Amino acid sequence: MAATTHAGEHEGGRAGGGAAARRDLAVRAAVEQGLLDADPLACLLDVAGIRASAAALTSAFADAVAPGTPVLHAFAVKAAPLVPVLRLLADAGLGCEVASPGELALARAAGVPAARTVLDSPAKTAAELREALALGIALNADNAQELARLDALVGSGPAPAPIGIRINPQTGAGTIGALSTATATSKFGVALRDPGAREWLVRAYRERPWLTRLHVHSGSQGLPLPLIAEGVRELHALAEEINAAAGRRQVDTLDIGGGLPVNFTSDEQTPTYAQYVAALREAAPGLLDGSYGIVTEFGRSLLAKNGLVLARVEYTKTSGGRPIALTHAGVQLATRTAYAPAAWPVRILPYDAKGAPKTGDPVAQDVAGPACFAGDLLATARELPRLVPGDLIGVPDTGAYFFTAHYGYNSLPRPAVYGFTVSSAGVRFSLVRPAQDTSAIVAEAGGAFRDALL
Repeated sequence: MAATTHAGEHEGGRAGGGAAARRDLAVRAAVEQGLLDADPLACLLDVAGIRASAAALTSAFADAVAPGTPVLHAFAVKAAPLVPVLRLLADAGLGCEVASPGELALARAAGVPAARTVLDSPAKTAAELREALALGIALNADNAQELARLDALVGSGPAPAPIGIRINPQTGAGTIGALSTATATSKFGVALRDPGAREWLVRAYRERPWLTRLHVHSGSQGLPLPLIAEGVRELHALAEEINAAAGRRQVDTLDIGGGLPVNFTSDEQTPTYAQYVAALREAAPGLLDGSYGIVTEFGRSLLAKNGLVLARVEYTKTSGGRPIALTHAGVQLATRTAYAPAAWPVRILPYDAKGAPKTGDPVAQDVAGPACFAGDLLATARELPRLVPGDLIGVPDTGAYFFTAHYGYNSLPRPAVYGFTVSSAGVRFSLVRPAQDTSAIVAEAGGAFRDALL
């Protein structure tokens, strides 16, 4: 379906046709096309923005690595587990990093080849390992016990798929502890600085010629570039040590994970992939010289800024003298914001009932969600034009881990997700995921087994 709103017509549009201008045009078109008529909530993905993010990633590495270096950018499916998104990224040249049978099924449904898929997880079952090996999917073992399982599956022959080990460089935490995976006691990988660990790793590779990869991922949001680069430097140094001990280039591929943080305070995309690559080159000058193939596993940085939650203001009120706008967007979409608002603040973009950016004197007000607990707040005492019933709020930077990873509090339904494209013909929406209806909620809650406990 195409909108009647055209580029340049929208009073809130900005010259240049950038991401912010496309977003405002999409909001106006969503109202005009009735996306919020049946449901008071819709989630939008900017197709051009996603393609631009993918291009920025691929070009940053292409410009830096030695010619002929194998590079696979495997999108972290957990960030946006939506088949059409994975298909779009595959069309842009990316693969998939999966961490569960469900994520693997999504990648396969999107048509992502096994050779462009990587399996990571700290708790893979024997069945998951067998499936990955049978399909030829690269995998990274998390620990010594998992490696013993792989010994039994691979035997003495060549491995049917690339296999590596994940290390924890123990280089420290960022500003969000829960997302820092390179701490001294992280649950992920082999703790590199623990007594005897480095020697064990070198021996494990010497004893298993089929171990050809090394993997590190130090965390995601809240990690500064130097800390991410330090983890990759440790990985590169270990690979060099293993290959020296083996007397050959046994480790041929370094999986350097992802973790590029996202700026949630404005529309500026910072840090950039080019800045990330520059930090890697400074920390590990030999990393990109062609000696090793490279795998990356970015997620949030590819999708976050290309997503928008759009919700109707249902009611407004005051409590203790402070205005409150009650909306349909809350903890079911912005779970981390509701439970850890200091670590996960979001911006609120006000629009009027016609989808035009709302102006007016700023008033400190709360923006609340629909769930039945007091902490279901998107913003507290936020300075915004006074919201009224029928207005809309947009929550930008939500294309990863927000509306893509629904939280079923109060049995609130999953909202519809639409991709949008903007052209001279207007704004066109494509359904990515339909809104969940109440019958689906009942089915998930065991509706077919209502007498099971009688």
